[in-house]
Amino acid sequence: MSDAPTYFRQNHLLGIEPLHPLEITEILDLADSYVELNRQTQKHADALAGLTQINMFFENSTRTQASFELAGKRLGADVMNMAMQASSIKKGETLIDTAMTLNAMHPDLLVVRHPHSGAVDLLSQKVNCAVLNAGDGKHEHPTQALLDALTIRRAKGRLHRLNIAICGDIAHSRVARSNLILLGKMENRIRLIGPPTLVPGHFAEFGAEIYDDMHEGLKDVDVVMMLRLQKERMDGGFIPSEREYYHRFGLDADKLAQAKPDAIVMHPGPMNRGVEIDGTIADDINRSVIQEQVEMGVAVRMAAMDLLARNLRSRRQGEAA
Repeated sequence: MSDAPTYFRQNHLLGIEPLHPLEITEILDLADSYVELNRQTQKHADALAGLTQINMFFENSTRTQASFELAGKRLGADVMNMAMQASSIKKGETLIDTAMTLNAMHPDLLVVRHPHSGAVDLLSQKVNCAVLNAGDGKHEHPTQALLDALTIRRAKGRLHRLNIAICGDIAHSRVARSNLILLGKMENRIRLIGPPTLVPGHFAEFGAEIYDDMHEGLKDVDVVMMLRLQKERMDGGFIPSEREYYHRFGLDADKLAQAKPDAIVMHPGPMNRGVEIDGTIADDINRSVIQEQVEMGVAVRMAAMDLLARNLRSRRQGEAA
């Protein structure tokens, strides 16, 4: 909310991969101040005043779209949601044609979720505004990893040298990929836990340890991050049955007992209770930070759009000079 010198140099937020640890820290620090703003009676600021934000969701989303919409409105942007499921894309318009149409509307911030990896990157090359990736295929979901990082940092007091377990459907999860990259950049020790069908061996390239046993994998961890089973991305027998999956990989009190006594439990949502996580653990205010994740999502998206808007304005001033 200040105009102090910034480390953040990005024109877009397409993924965690391009971000320097200092840029990650700057987003989280600014988001902290927006958490405080969002808890006030008067929740509005003017960082995006006069700017237009277009949300384009080619995949259904409740949490992410609502969070981006709220974030933009609280910062004073004109926010427009485009219902892409009923759009010209269905009539055969290409992504490039869509980009050209959008350019003619002169948006300043474009928030895009798309089922194909790389589609958001392609759009960013064709439009004259800042683009934020709200999830592309199995590739990345940067703001989810950032809100998870903020949640962890606020709960644990730090975001480095923690033991963090990411459990479940790693193979189909852009959330897992973005978290792996971010938590790795911040010097954490990461364990991936799940059946071999859902935790391919190549994830070891991220520097993670791979386990197929929850009791073993959760031993002495600080953070337990559960993932949704992404059935819509599965085209084969990845799990024998939901009941068997819960028995082996669902988080219950017995498995959680292996983690540190003060370990926090996370889930990006939506949750399948009784499949990925026991309902009583999801609702346990002493262990679960799932509702905090939702709250941090609005603040992180406010911070990301604020920083991108600052860079956009300075670029445009430079071009006008």
